[in-house]
Amino acid sequence: MTGFPNGFLWGAASSAYQVEGAALTDGKGPSVQDIKTPPEGTPDFSVCSDHYHRFREDVALFAELGLKAYRFSIAWSRILPTGTGAANPAGVQFYSDLIDACLEHGIEPIVTMYHFDLPAALDATGGWGNPATVDAFEEFARTIFAAYGDRVKHWLTINEQNMMTIHAEFVIGGNLADYPVYQANHHMLLAQAKAMAACHEMLPQALIGPAPNISYTMPLETSPEDVLCAQYANAIRNWLYLDAAVFGRYNTLALDWIRRSGYELTITDEDLAVLAAGKPDFIAFNYYNTETVTYDPAGALVGEDGVIHGPGKVVLNPRFPITDWNWPIDPLGFRTTLQEIHSRYNLPMIVTENGLGAYDKLEEGNVVNDDYRITYLRDHIAAMRQAVDSGVPVFGYNPWSVMDLISTHEGFLKRYGFIYVNRNNDSELDLARYKKKSFFWYRSVIDSNGADLA
Repeated sequence: MTGFPNGFLWGAASSAYQVEGAALTDGKGPSVQDIKTPPEGTPDFSVCSDHYHRFREDVALFAELGLKAYRFSIAWSRILPTGTGAANPAGVQFYSDLIDACLEHGIEPIVTMYHFDLPAALDATGGWGNPATVDAFEEFARTIFAAYGDRVKHWLTINEQNMMTIHAEFVIGGNLADYPVYQANHHMLLAQAKAMAACHEMLPQALIGPAPNISYTMPLETSPEDVLCAQYANAIRNWLYLDAAVFGRYNTLALDWIRRSGYELTITDEDLAVLAAGKPDFIAFNYYNTETVTYDPAGALVGEDGVIHGPGKVVLNPRFPITDWNWPIDPLGFRTTLQEIHSRYNLPMIVTENGLGAYDKLEEGNVVNDDYRITYLRDHIAAMRQAVDSGVPVFGYNPWSVMDLISTHEGFLKRYGFIYVNRNNDSELDLARYKKKSFFWYRSVIDSNGADLA
């Protein structure tokens, strides 16, 4: 038993479009999140948790929580309002001030370059389906590397690229029917590779890596068909994105499924050279649960000869309890996922999201008794510690989320934070911040470097 290493980056996470507000303030251009119609009953992103105007008091709370790191994203259209061209001075200054505030409190900034908020001007010209967006992203990357590279040592390229591919309808502003999903994904892979190469060129002391959502997929039964479907599902959902980032090539099974499914995908020799030139220093990933699949003739891709080419049907595994939103809770699967990623890629890892969304209730005295969140996080941190003790090099853990923010589909109905934000989907109320029970628990975890989970 070795426990977590000294200097472990105990942190927490957020994203710009979900927490900042100030959507069109101080020269910021609209993103796809600002132009889309929010789900019925949820607010738009004009105010969110108002972190843009309250970041100094928020960072002070983060310091009181004991955070060693804060993982946040930079809104591309706050820096480059139309995605390219002249930088917006107010936007550049905002993140400079946020980074300085973190450092003043001894908090390491971990910066996500892109978190679901493509500038609307780029979306209007095809978004990630347009290869010009690759060059635009490299321009954005070089702009923020130049602005903040003297202070930011850990960079994440693209948050949950696999979710933007599998659930493209949630993150584009245009018509999904006209969106070349896997060609757009290919362009994101190229953009990521160019950003990693630029980081190594411009900031030789910095570290950079991808940040997909990894949900290790297991077969429901021990039948060969279920096992084969799970193998394909892992390739399509998980390994496609990490194989391209780490090895500079496409995963074979994922490519087989893409092409047999009829998706448009053109890969040139020049593209392969770009992928090979961009190498990550570590792997960041978000984990919420494992997935379970079973063979289903209606859901699997089966050739005329009866040969299965993936991926089957995703089902709820009866072994696991579920959250309020029917997500399975599988802490041991967290350990499995960490160990599987390490065995495949042999790189250091940092967890950039993990958490429990729930119907939190603000009780008398401005108290939130979120024992269910403490249980979830305790079990997952214990599983992560088991992975570390088995030799997996994890150097940080950043639960989602540091404070309540707008969840993409449920708004403020679904809360994740250690800090309660006093607003709901119908009204902004006073946006006051209150410490939940989990706030004090996580602080003790950090103080003990993960040794005390009681």
